[in-house]
Formats: sequence, C-alpha cells, structure tokens
Amino acid sequence: MPDTRFITEFDQYLFGQGTHYDLYNKLGAHPMTVDEEEGVYFAVWAPNAAAVSIVGDFNEWDENATPMERLEPLGIYQIFLTGIKVGDIYKYCVTAQDGKKTLKADPYGFQAELRPNNASVVADISDFKWHDSRWMKKREKFDDKKNPMFVYEVHPGSWKKHEQTEEDEDGFYNYREIAHELAAYVKDMGYTHVELMGIAEHPFDGSWGYQVTNYFAPTSRHGSPEDFQYFMDYMHEHNIGVILDWVPAHFPRDAFGLAEFDGTCLYEYADPRKGEHPDWGTKVFDYGKTEVQNFLICNALFWLEHYHVDGLRVDAVASMLYLDYGREDGQWVPNIYGGNENLEAIEFFKHLNTIVKKRNPGIVMIAEESTAWPKVTDKAEYGGLDFSLKWNMGWMHDFLEYMKLDPYFRKYNHTKMNFAMVYAYSENYMLVLSHDEVVHLKCSMIEKMPGSYEDKFKNLMAGYAFMTGHPGKKLLFMGQDFGQHREWSEKRELDWFLLDKEPNRHLQAFVKELLHLYKNNKCLYEYDCYPEGFEWINADDGDRSIFSFVRHSESGKSNMLFIINFTPVERPDYRVGTTCRRKHTLVLSSDDKKFGGTGKRRPKEYKPAKKECDGRKYSFRYKLPAYGVAVFKF
Repeated sequence: MPDTRFITEFDQYLFGQGTHYDLYNKLGAHPMTVDEEEGVYFAVWAPNAAAVSIVGDFNEWDENATPMERLEPLGIYQIFLTGIKVGDIYKYCVTAQDGKKTLKADPYGFQAELRPNNASVVADISDFKWHDSRWMKKREKFDDKKNPMFVYEVHPGSWKKHEQTEEDEDGFYNYREIAHELAAYVKDMGYTHVELMGIAEHPFDGSWGYQVTNYFAPTSRHGSPEDFQYFMDYMHEHNIGVILDWVPAHFPRDAFGLAEFDGTCLYEYADPRKGEHPDWGTKVFDYGKTEVQNFLICNALFWLEHYHVDGLRVDAVASMLYLDYGREDGQWVPNIYGGNENLEAIEFFKHLNTIVKKRNPGIVMIAEESTAWPKVTDKAEYGGLDFSLKWNMGWMHDFLEYMKLDPYFRKYNHTKMNFAMVYAYSENYMLVLSHDEVVHLKCSMIEKMPGSYEDKFKNLMAGYAFMTGHPGKKLLFMGQDFGQHREWSEKRELDWFLLDKEPNRHLQAFVKELLHLYKNNKCLYEYDCYPEGFEWINADDGDRSIFSFVRHSESGKSNMLFIINFTPVERPDYRVGTTCRRKHTLVLSSDDKKFGGTGKRRPKEYKPAKKECDGRKYSFRYKLPAYGVAVFKF
C-alpha cells in the first residue's frame, strides 16, 4: 500500500484542478520516519525539466549523486532520503531540456538561509505548542466591518535594532525579542493590530520584503520558523491581531528563485508582455495556470492556518488587475474581449478570497488597490473581488495634499478634506498613512507639515484627529505617532531618542489618547461602512478651515462630535450646531498641557441652547484654539 504521506494520484488531481489547499504538506521538504528509517521526503513540481536531483552538504553538492523520481502526469519529482536531518541545507539541481543545469531553492521550503546565502533549510514546523486558543476562538466572530481596527504598520528589521558590531553587522532583533517589546508598545499606545512588512524570505533588504524568493519561509533575519510561531502566539496572548503583507503580484528574477524554474516560464507568463513588469524588473505570476493559482492560494492559507496570521494585506492589486499596468502601447496584450482587464487575475482573487474566508471565518483580506476598480470589497457572487477592506488611496492623497498647504491656502482647497465622503460607502475602506508616504524624498509625516517647528506638531495632531474621526478602519506607519523627522530607512532603527524632546512626547501622548478614545467608543468604528454612522455638522466652513461632524453609534447612545480647526487662528466666539439638546461632555482637547497646549481651564460640560447654527436648531459656544481639536461625547 502506498505511503499517503508521499504524493498520491489524488494529490496530483487536486493540484491540477488548483484546489489542493494543503499542498505545502506534500511538496517541499518533510522530515518523517519510513520503515523505521528516519529521513526527509522531498517533492518539487518541475514538469518541463529533463531531470531533477537534490544537492547539499550531504552529497558534497554533487549534481549527479541523488537523482529524483519523476511522477506523471504533472511532472512532480520526489525522493525520500535517509541520513538527512532538520537544519541541513539543500537545493534542487534542475536540468532543462537544453541540458542547462540551475540550482534552485525549494518553492515550498519552510526555511531559508540568511542572505547572502540562499539555500533552503530542512525544517520541522509541526512541534510548536500554541497557547492562543482563546484568541483563535474569538477570531472566528471578528467582523471587519463593525469591530475596531487601528493598525500599526511595522518593518521588523528597522523598528528597533541592537547596537551593530563586527560580529553582528545587522543588529536584527529575534522574533521573540520583537514580540515582547512590540506587544508592550502596541498595548500601551492602543493599536488593535500590527501589520508586518517583509516576513516572507527575500534576498535584498532594500526591497523591504516585496521581492519574495521563498513564499513559505519566514525570513531568517529574525530567527527560525519556531521563533516566528512564538511571535504570533505571544501577540495573540496579548490580544493583538497580526496582518502580513503578502505579494502575489510579482517575484524577482534571482536565478535560485521561481524565475524559469524548470528551464521554462513555469510560474510566470511566457509572453514578456504579460510576464514581466517593465517598471520593477520582476516576473508576473501566470494566473491562468491552475497549479500557479494553487501555489499562491495554499501559500495564503499556510500563513493564516499554520502560523495563525489574522489577515493579509495584498500588495499591488492594481498591477494584477490591469494588463496595461505600467506598460506603454505595444507592451501589453489585450484580453479576449480586447480590454485591459486581466480576467485570469480577477478569477484568482475571487477564488482566493472565497476559500480563505470559508475556511477561516474572521480573517481579514485587505487590498492595496489604487484605482477606481469597482466592487473590490463586494461579494464574488455579485461580481466583486470579495476583499474585506480596500486601502483608500484617494483619501490619503487628498489628505496629504491638504495638510502640506500653508494654512492661508487651505480655504481654497477645503473640498480635499470632505470629498472622500462622496464615495465613502462605495467600498469598505481603510484609511492609510503607510511607509510609502515617508520615503523617496516625500519627507516624514511631521516634515510635510507647514509652519514653525511648533506649528508642525499642532498641524499633525489636527490631521490625526480628523483621520480618527473619519469613517474607515485606520493604519499608521511606525514613527509617525511620535513625529519621526527623518524619512524612514530600512538601514537604521527609528529615532526613538526623539522622545526625549517635549514636542515629540506631546504628539505621542495625543495619538495615544486618540487610539484609546477610538478603541473604547463604538461610535468610532462599528458604523464605519454604513452611512448612518457619520453626519456632517458643517462641511463647508472653508473660510475658517474648520470641520465639524458627528459619529453615531448603532444604539444611538454615546455619540461623538468632532471640531477641528486647521488654521493658526484662535476662534474665541466659535459656535457649533448639534443634533440634540443633551449635554455634551468634552473628552479630548488638544489644548491640554499634556499635549503641549496652554492648559487653560475650560468647562467639561456644554449644554446646547435653542439657537440656530450650522442649520441646526441647537448649538453651543466653545473657545476654539488655534489648530484646536475638541471632541465631545453626548
């Protein structure tokens, strides 16, 4: 009777159909005992190869010493080798039909060597004892439309670093160290989730993890697969969700990677007009091949199910949807209807998101999609792509353009801040100020702000308050919450020393207050995707550059009124309309001393009078400071 731990005919059938969702348990390297002999079972898909052998220290990298057996009909090569153990390094020697030999890393390998080395490492990832059952049970009921999500985007290699020495040139923290320090920071600040950049193994630090060569291997920069499991477990024990950046759009040309894996364009489109990104110099996955779709979908499920990851932020979705993305006329091939839509990628997304959500209730799938493609977050059965959330790049662009303006000119650009509400419910959105906005001479967030040194911090506080009150889930990149001055670089840690300075501490304290206000008040998140949750009080006060709006809770209790002044002009006679006559309690004032304000005493409660203002029957007066932020609960 055949050993079902090896590739079976049924495995090949499912793989050929693109529905072998646990394929990583069969392809790759798997330590096991066969007939009382300990060893490792290896299997790799290379249908167009003339031959495949396995090489490593165990056979002195002899390309002819250990040939693998070919299985038909899919062209999978397999071998069980004794005398090999966990920690051994290996590659596949793939012989193309023209006789050319190339050493390839394992596409399904669970661990890889630390760069600049690039061999695969035999790993046993089955023994970790998880302690997050309570979190995983709770996760099944997570509703990405109605639960709070304020995400802290983190690049683990540069969040913090050890002092760099001759022995440790990189100074990377281990996953276990990151877990303890990051969880403490995130809990204190009030974020609900972290989003990790660059976890899947990649050879070049400067790619930030977006040029992946080993899709099933957590990067060795921070330790072993077990160390990463510890990180996930620890974050969950502290009630912090973890989202990973995931890159199914393209992969690099490195000779040891997926490119021309079996001597042909196996994982990528063969036609360079479809299979290469001119701007990025990378290869594009062939979404028309069921085996390639299977590779990507089972990879997504691998991170979500084996490593307990809570969601994936899918990178560069637009580049997958449009055949002419980044290409000039003549550089792309229309679809069968003559259009520029990649019909195969569309079906891939529907398949991916449908099966991921079916198998893992509560998982969040987030699209980084920068165009007006319709129905990104609509159900697949209604013609949508079935993502949970979409990054709101339009809001981000308008918001930053407005915030960079000298306050005098903001009155002429008032609609930049309120325009997003015109389309706020066309998708389920996430508002993002990501790493992309603080690199490549775009300036850090604090240095985008106009005015004096002091005014920059007041501007940013006002901007963050507007973002927190605006409908949509939220994301901030590391360093933005305390006013990092330098642009972000993956080569150094954040400038934590800035927290010795009062303005940076004040900004951090204000962001912390916003985060806890957000997390502790349902009106700020449970109706994000429903128009009943938001109401302008005055969206048109352009001359004074003041915005006022209300966030409503589903129950109608504990609503919040936001007033935000985007100029350095104090408004001592300011009056705001309101939706009812009940008392309004001031719960956040940027003028508090702990935020660098004047600290002037002001009433905590305000009783609206029957006096028309902003088209409302009731209103009350509030002395609005320059760049003032005031939030009232009622």
